[in-house]
Amino acid sequence: MNLNEFNKTAYAGLFISNEEHQVFGFKYIARFQLNKKRYVKVLGYSKKNKLTDDSAYALLEKYKESLTTNKASSKTITPKQTTVPKVVHPRSTKLPKECEDMRMVLGNYEGYNIDALKEAIQGFYDSEEMKPYQIELIKMQNYLEATSKKMIILFEGRDASGKGGAIRRITRYMNNKHYRVVALGKPTETQRSQWFFQRYIEHFPTGGEVVLFDRSWYNRAMVEPIFGFCTQEEHDIFMEDVVNFEHDLVRQNIILIKLYFSVSKSEQLRRFERRMTDPLRQWKLSEVDLQAQDLWDDFSEKKYEMLKRTNSNPAPWYVVRSDDKHKARLEAVKIILNSVDYPNRNTALDYMPNEEINISVQKELARMRKQKDY
Repeated sequence: MNLNEFNKTAYAGLFISNEEHQVFGFKYIARFQLNKKRYVKVLGYSKKNKLTDDSAYALLEKYKESLTTNKASSKTITPKQTTVPKVVHPRSTKLPKECEDMRMVLGNYEGYNIDALKEAIQGFYDSEEMKPYQIELIKMQNYLEATSKKMIILFEGRDASGKGGAIRRITRYMNNKHYRVVALGKPTETQRSQWFFQRYIEHFPTGGEVVLFDRSWYNRAMVEPIFGFCTQEEHDIFMEDVVNFEHDLVRQNIILIKLYFSVSKSEQLRRFERRMTDPLRQWKLSEVDLQAQDLWDDFSEKKYEMLKRTNSNPAPWYVVRSDDKHKARLEAVKIILNSVDYPNRNTALDYMPNEEINISVQKELARMRKQKDY
């Protein structure tokens, strides 16, 4: 949703599309700030929903009222909001209808850890919120296949920033014949003697294909110089060459998307501690992970330099705050969908970036300078 396609109305916060859809008519959207949060919502159409400025504004006011009156009882269940009904003895009065419904859904929930149950319920709601956007990813993929367009998506960020989880949500329902996930290990002796970009180019997409790099050539911007896997000269050459390299890719009609998942130091530590204690996650823990917290400042300096020097108009970085995994994944999907003008887009969905999660490079760099928080 591009706000340049909308005009202000006489009502504050109410916008109407510049152009009229031949079937639905003009589109009305609400865009306003409430309690330091920004909201964007599609209200409906002049023909399809028989809306006028007056009736659309009434919907806007109703939406605002719902945000304030229902804040404590949001539809999205969070661990703090999730409650489990009390067990009623069989000899007591009949269970309330809500409790009967809850027991029917959850079954013998008393046998499970409450925190795990809350997490599972929240996961269900997150999954349902993501599904409409995953449908759009399938539409986009079909369009890329039909037009033989090529797409490369880079996933960068510190260890435990959520890159792998985002990739799994993005590709979950996509046609696996037309996408590949590439996670390269250490280069071989032969590869070390080659042009640095060569081993990545070998995995580039063919027409109609999407390639997702779980870490990419930007290893040379952050990981390699910190751990001594490259010389200072090799690092300097990379930083000088990478922008032109990416410009060439874009000129060759490759859709290049660069996502940087930004996790806070405290959240990274929490995730590492969980990996240490959870048998299902212990395989994720590596020697490099154990050093990540100690080397936080070193990684921060390289992150700052990388974002500042390699962000460009043809190949910009998108910084995604990833402490909240679900919100980060949702923003990543929006960024990908907004990079392609594919047909039959579901216009009822909200494609506007959440500015608290999807951060511009300029804003991220300014924050890092001001707060000394890299």
